[in-house]
Amino acid sequence: MKKEEKLTRKIKRLLRRIGCPRWLHRFGPKTYELWQHIFAFVVMSICKLSLRRVSKFLSMMNFEVPTYSALCKSRKRISPTLFKKLLEITAEFKHNSVAVDSTGFARTNPSYHYIKRIATKKPIKNFVKLSAFFDLSSKKFTALKVRIKPRHDIKDINYLFKRSSPTEKLFADSAYDAESLHEKCFEKKIQTIIKPKKNVKRGFYRRKQMKNYSEKIYPQRNLIEAGFGSLKRKYGSSVFGKSFKSTNAEIYCKAISHNLNLLR
Repeated sequence: MKKEEKLTRKIKRLLRRIGCPRWLHRFGPKTYELWQHIFAFVVMSICKLSLRRVSKFLSMMNFEVPTYSALCKSRKRISPTLFKKLLEITAEFKHNSVAVDSTGFARTNPSYHYIKRIATKKPIKNFVKLSAFFDLSSKKFTALKVRIKPRHDIKDINYLFKRSSPTEKLFADSAYDAESLHEKCFEKKIQTIIKPKKNVKRGFYRRKQMKNYSEKIYPQRNLIEAGFGSLKRKYGSSVFGKSFKSTNAEIYCKAISHNLNLLR
């Protein structure tokens, strides 16, 4: 029980640092505070439970939490800015070396027996795309961008830079080898460690950044792949939400739970 009590203290302390109000809204009767909603979402991610099951589980553990229907509504009503601020605080604010990459979370979780039973020949491609900044020293996620429909990886780089920016180095694979990214990093005095594309040598800023490119330190980019693997193994590789708001909140709670596990 001590671990659960410690988790509630962490969530309350983080919400106080952000300056969040005590209640979710100022209308109607107020039964549950904001931290109780966030606490239920974090436990949902850690235990890989649905909204109905996490409500029953916490009630059995003598925690006062909203019902599953109230959690379903509050997950859509809570501003996405709140989850972004919680992620920033749990990741801390100074990041020297950062890796960027993208992965996918399944929107459905069919069993192997079901796939074999329906005799499908093609894999079921219904996933949510996640692009992320990952701090290589602290092993924490610093910024996220969730998309329902897949887009090219370079489309999300500007948004990630607005949420969090490295101070020294940016690691990425060849999908991010674009002149615009090299120019942005050169202006911010950030060294790009991006694997160059084959037969692509044009670009003033690309040539500038490639002078300090090193094949010896490039394998450090694999740490973000390990981070994605840890995130999916611990908190699930699929999402329960159907709308964008619920899916976005669910993935942010997975990343916040990952950072909280490393937070001292």
